[in-house]
This record gives sequence, C-alpha cells and structure tokens, in this order.
Amino acid sequence: MTLDISELKNRILSPNFIWTLIFFLVAISLVAVFSASGSITKYDSDNTSFFLGRHVSFILVGLSMIWLFSKIDYRLFNRWAPVLLILTIALLILTFFIGVNVNDAKRWLNIPIINMTFQVSDLAKLALILYLARSISDKQDVIKGFRSAFVPIMLPILIVCGLIAPSNLSTAAVLFAGSIGMMFVGRIDMKYILILAGLGILLLVILLWIETVFPGLTRAETWVARITRFWYGSEDDYQIEQAKIAIANGNILLPNPGKSLLRNFIPYSYADFIYPIICEEWGLFLGAFGVIIIYLLLLFHCVGIVSNTTRAFGALLTIGIGINMVTQAFANIAVALGLVPVTGLPLPFISMGGTSLVFTSISLGMIISVSKHIQNLKLESESGDKAEYMWQDQEL
Repeated sequence: MTLDISELKNRILSPNFIWTLIFFLVAISLVAVFSASGSITKYDSDNTSFFLGRHVSFILVGLSMIWLFSKIDYRLFNRWAPVLLILTIALLILTFFIGVNVNDAKRWLNIPIINMTFQVSDLAKLALILYLARSISDKQDVIKGFRSAFVPIMLPILIVCGLIAPSNLSTAAVLFAGSIGMMFVGRIDMKYILILAGLGILLLVILLWIETVFPGLTRAETWVARITRFWYGSEDDYQIEQAKIAIANGNILLPNPGKSLLRNFIPYSYADFIYPIICEEWGLFLGAFGVIIIYLLLLFHCVGIVSNTTRAFGALLTIGIGINMVTQAFANIAVALGLVPVTGLPLPFISMGGTSLVFTSISLGMIISVSKHIQNLKLESESGDKAEYMWQDQEL
C-alpha cells in the first residue's frame, strides 16, 4: 500500500506526529540520563537510580505540561503575551540583583516556598517568542518606518536578549537568531532585519566595554577565554577532547547501550554533554543521526504549519518555537563536535531535567495546540461546514 504525498503531509501536520517525536525524545532522554548519571550517582548516593528518579519526575511534569497546554486554544496565548513579557523583564532585572550565583553566573532565582531554583532565561525565551508572534502578526502590514518597526518588534528583542546576555550569552545569541528568523518568516522588510543584526552587534560591544569599566559585571572574560581556546585549539579544552573520543568510540551500526566509558570522564555528561554519550552507546546511525533526524522532523512539522495555517499568530508562534529549539539543539551538538566554542546549552528535552525541560514541554504543548486547530479546520472544511470554519478562524 503506497502512501501519497498529500497523506504524508497530513500525517506530518497531525498532533500525533509531534506526540510520536516526544515519545522518542523521552525514551532517548531516560536511557541516556540513566547511563550518564551513573558516574556521579555512586559518589552522591548508594542508590544508582537517584538521578534517574529525579529526572523522571521532571519528565512527568513535562508531559503533563504538554497535555495541558495542548488542550488550550492557542489563540488565548496571544492575550497572555504582553503581560508575560513584562513579568519576564521584571524577573530578569531581579535576577541581576538577587539571583543565585552558580559558576560565576546569576541565572537562577530561588523559589522559597518549594526551595527550588528557577532559570529565568527559560521563561524569557517563551515570553519573547509569544510577544513577537503577536506583534509581528499585528504590525507587519502597518510598519512604514524605523520607529514603527523598532518599538513593537526590535526593542523587546534587544531588551530581553540584553538582560540575558551578561550571564548567559549563548542563550541570548540563540534567542536573538530565532527572533531574526521570526521576522524573516513574518515578512518584515530585510532592511529592518539588518538593522536589528547591527544593533545586536553593537549591544555585544557595549557589554564588552562594560566589563572593562566594571569587571565582574558580565561574563565577558569567560566569553573571550572560550573563544580564544576554540580559535587556537588550546589543550585546556578537556571536555571537548573527551567528547570527541566518546563520539569516535561509537559503533557505526551496532548499539552498545549502558557501556559508555567516557561518561566517567566528561563533566556534565548527563546535561550539556549528553550527546557524545548517546553517540558512544548508540552509534553513528541510531545515536548521532537519529537525534538530529528527530529535531529536523520537528522543524519540518513547524514549517508545514506555516504553510497550512491562515492565521499569522499561530504560524509565527510555531516557527519561533521550532527555530529556537532546533537552533539550540544544533548548537549543543556543534559544541560536542568541536565546531563552535563551549556554550553550556542543554540538549532540548534530552538533557537532565529542570526548568529548561518544563518550558520546552510547554512550548511543545503550544505547537500541538496549533496543530489541532489546523486539523479541526481541515475536517470542518472537508465536511462542508463553511459557517463553522469561518467562525473558528477568527481571533478570540
């Protein structure tokens, strides 16, 4: 039985397709985290499943968030965007002053009631994507000059990325690139996109200058050190060298799960450097290529939504989430391969859980919500219920 192109496209656009990708990501994550965390579990606890149990709890919370947000009509997210952006900016400023300092970076806020830390940049990514999807969909037809493009679109990008960058440049850079991608998909004039890129470079220069005047206010010294080590191939790049060895140890075809040797030598092998462990244990095709294919399929789904929805907000929300998630995934993989300097970005929905996994889950739930909306409209259109189709297509 052959599968024609239209049927294949419908399957890729369906919510079940995203749920299938999520199932594979969960399976990969559980196996990889259990294997990679074994080396630190034996030093911290007699229970070899200690970190797996912790990760499973985050996975369950994440799956619950996906289900919950997939049940919400995505058009309601449009209403939340301005309030969420203002809240995010306030929290980012608060983090700068009273944030928890970990590894010389203030990225976390402490939540006293439950005694947990919360990484504000994870919320900031989603808040900015929501706001840009709303702003671009509402303003793209009325943008006639620099001011009309700067205030509703460019200024929020510069503010949010500028507040994230001092403590987490890599996250700010990925979010900035994703924002430019949303502007391009939203048909914003190319000259404004180039202006934003120039302003982003200027912002980086200002942050570097601030570090020379007020040492320690940003992590510019760390940025320069990492770029220098990458550029000159310093022998101090212990993590990268061990990651390359792990990838090289992977079999081309046959998997060898749970038998990683380098998990005992790669720092944060359960988090930022989990990809080399997957490659070592599952090989070139199942591990290395398999993970990449899953993220590409997620991006194909998002691109398909852009091509098949009549609502600009839904299209921009989906492609914004897709670009950001896939860009972060490829940045993480590029670090493991030694193609870019070390960034500290986790592999989305695979690295050991935390606020990153929870907000990634919320984002996936939003994508499913848009997919369900498109599927419902298609079914109604095919059934000939034109009046219902027209009503459903209006903004709430």
